[in-house]
Amino acid sequence: MFNKNKLTTPFQNLKTLLLSLLLLFTTSQAHSLSVTLTERQLCDLEMLIVDGFAPLKGFNTQKDYERIVSHLRLSNGNIWPIPIVLDIDESLSDQIAIGDTLNLENKEGLTLAILNVTDQWRPNKRLEAINVYGTTDKAHPGVAYLFEQTKNVYIGGPITPVNPPVHYDFTDLRKTPKELKAYFAERGIEQVVGFQTRNPMHRAHVAITKIAMEETGAHLLIQPVVGQTKPGDIGSSARVRCYRKILNHYPENSTSLSVLPLAMRMAGPREALWHALIRKNYGCTHFIVGRDHAGPGVDSFGNPFYGPYEAQDLVKRFSRKIGIELVPFPEVVYVKEKEIYLPRTELEPGMTELKISGTEFRRRLQLGLEIPSWLSYPEIIEELRRISPPRSRQGITLFFTGFSGAGKSTIASALSAKLSELQYRPITILDGDYIRKNLSSKLGFSAEDRSANVRRVGFVANEITKNGGLAICALIAPYASDREHNRALINGGGRYIEIHIATPIHVCAARDVKGLYAKVQKGIIKNFTGIDDPYEAPKNPELEIDTTDLTIAEAVEEIVNFLRTEGYLPEEA
Repeated sequence: MFNKNKLTTPFQNLKTLLLSLLLLFTTSQAHSLSVTLTERQLCDLEMLIVDGFAPLKGFNTQKDYERIVSHLRLSNGNIWPIPIVLDIDESLSDQIAIGDTLNLENKEGLTLAILNVTDQWRPNKRLEAINVYGTTDKAHPGVAYLFEQTKNVYIGGPITPVNPPVHYDFTDLRKTPKELKAYFAERGIEQVVGFQTRNPMHRAHVAITKIAMEETGAHLLIQPVVGQTKPGDIGSSARVRCYRKILNHYPENSTSLSVLPLAMRMAGPREALWHALIRKNYGCTHFIVGRDHAGPGVDSFGNPFYGPYEAQDLVKRFSRKIGIELVPFPEVVYVKEKEIYLPRTELEPGMTELKISGTEFRRRLQLGLEIPSWLSYPEIIEELRRISPPRSRQGITLFFTGFSGAGKSTIASALSAKLSELQYRPITILDGDYIRKNLSSKLGFSAEDRSANVRRVGFVANEITKNGGLAICALIAPYASDREHNRALINGGGRYIEIHIATPIHVCAARDVKGLYAKVQKGIIKNFTGIDDPYEAPKNPELEIDTTDLTIAEAVEEIVNFLRTEGYLPEEA
């Protein structure tokens, strides 16, 4: 297998030159613009380039998109359940006409591919949410992404690769469909059962996959997703290190590991069917679908988004048509008396079921508590403990939100001093006024600019938090969607704790420390949060403090007590 990181051959140089000439020619013939791709779009583009999304040759046209949303098929009748669209903002769409070319760039400005624009339209996002995800509830991460991050214009058309994405981590595991099929052919492997995962594998996963191997007589392909997954998931690097170690628990030459640069949508049944199609492209003849495959958890009312075996039912319905055999699995549990994992459906009277939920497992990791040996392997637990230290050593963001004059900045400053006495993390205060003078000096106070300011603070806080620091953010942060964006971002590598300084606005106006409310009354300041611009109060903050009748010291003590109770401060604190 060739090494993607070696110097290009003369043929490859010639190919690049020809593509460059093509780009120059098309630029002279039509209007050519550029777009910087998001993380999801980068994943989608890579999957298109390597034929992981075969038969797709580019981003969906409007006709294909509408058929996918309504009938799980492309316009030519081929089964395809998930839209693969290129969303762009309206300012760019106003400059694009059908027939134009669009340079698809990474964040460094390198053109990865050229899109020939054949379609441009405004989607019905509500219909897309209902049909693809089965809900409009923003508690679903796919729906939240659709409504809050996906732009309002879609464009489609075929792509021409120019500089395919290059990765420098786990290069031996990044096999394209062509390479993986050749790998199997060289070893005489004709039957391959694929296993999809976005989480570390434990003993139950090994049990499921071994049963699948026995039932099918197939070679096992563990193919974890290393693209965009569910917010808060364990990072791909740690997971891949765990997958390497899990291989030692399978018979020699029975199992292969290859990573998948896919951006998941967490679309449950449709996603399971999508995963099956993708695994067929990578050479699988069988595909394991377990309980609640690609499910995102529960909705705003605490109910599962999908039935436990809804995904299996949809894949079974289409498996013959797409040419890959379903290997369905019920939930498995550890049986104390037999000291093995069994499908729950096979439990007999008198058998004792042992089970620890994912939430409980993460809690034990965070608090440094014992994890039973029947649940996982020592080397996997050791790896996860490295990236999941006890709460007292994890990075934290304390995000204060509330009206101007509520006391956020004053409490933040006092809290910083107190926490420097009680714990060892380096502390950074990200105060709204300071940020406005430095990081966001060119932003105004429109809704868009306010949103951008809060998300910039979230970006900086995340960098501090994921490296073990403590960020104290003090901003008005009026919009819930921005705070939730920051929560999802920061919880991926640390802990986000929202503290609502819930001082009523009449108390803030009476204080008027900065004289802003007086300027509002005189008409000097317009669109002031809480007066003539909205403030969306947190619904479920970790902590809520009204400073009307509290001293600063009392407010700080309340926060410190919360952090101590939740385990975020060391025992000696």
